[in-house]
Amino acid sequence: MKTIIKYVLLDLLKNKIILVYTLILAVLAVSVLNLDGNPSKGLLSLLNITLLFVPIITILFATIYFFNSIEFTELLLSQPINRKSVLLAEYTGVAVSLSAAYAAGIGIPLLLLVSGTASLILVISGLLLTLIFSSLALLIFVLCRDKTRGIGAAIITALFFSLLFDGLLIGLIYSFGEYPIEKMVLGAITLNPIDLARVLMLLQLDVAVLMGYSGALFKKFLGSAAGSIFAVSCLLCWMIVPLLLSVRVFNRKNL
Repeated sequence: MKTIIKYVLLDLLKNKIILVYTLILAVLAVSVLNLDGNPSKGLLSLLNITLLFVPIITILFATIYFFNSIEFTELLLSQPINRKSVLLAEYTGVAVSLSAAYAAGIGIPLLLLVSGTASLILVISGLLLTLIFSSLALLIFVLCRDKTRGIGAAIITALFFSLLFDGLLIGLIYSFGEYPIEKMVLGAITLNPIDLARVLMLLQLDVAVLMGYSGALFKKFLGSAAGSIFAVSCLLCWMIVPLLLSVRVFNRKNL
């Protein structure tokens, strides 16, 4: 398994898309942090960039890579290696390479320009989103036989969590605003990893005006510390559950 991870990592770290992704993140981070003297505004701008670009780039790149590596996967499976090890090794290689790109592109500028707890939480949020959407890409790969359908499913998944989910949540709030639906909305937020990452960051900044409805709910019912722990726990579940489902489906899949 270690050999497979090493091979995938070496292959991906030389990939031009990974290098361009790292460079773009670094340029955006340096530009945003130098644009305004207020660190909180810079961190919020980087948070928006992270929530917008990281999920869709991660799930698209990972899905395409998994489908392009089918022949390599079949070759590995012809050897005395169990399916679980092959799948987890490929996931680890993709997730680690994309995480390294994010850590280098966003983490290093933050460390040099705006070091602190909030900066660390922003990096952790981005890394968790990378791991989550890599896991979702793996699930799409094992569920879809056709590459085109897989890429389409990846795009729809990213757009759903980035745009459509919040629209549906706002519609729910406006439709049942006269009823005590705070706890139901709090539960609904856990169904979107992007919202969880946003809340996790805003709880650290503790800016009441910018926290929004979801952040205010987390702080009201859970508090800042408990809310952060709860958000991180939910994000970890979002990473682990699709990964376990992927392994289960792949073990039963007829290649």
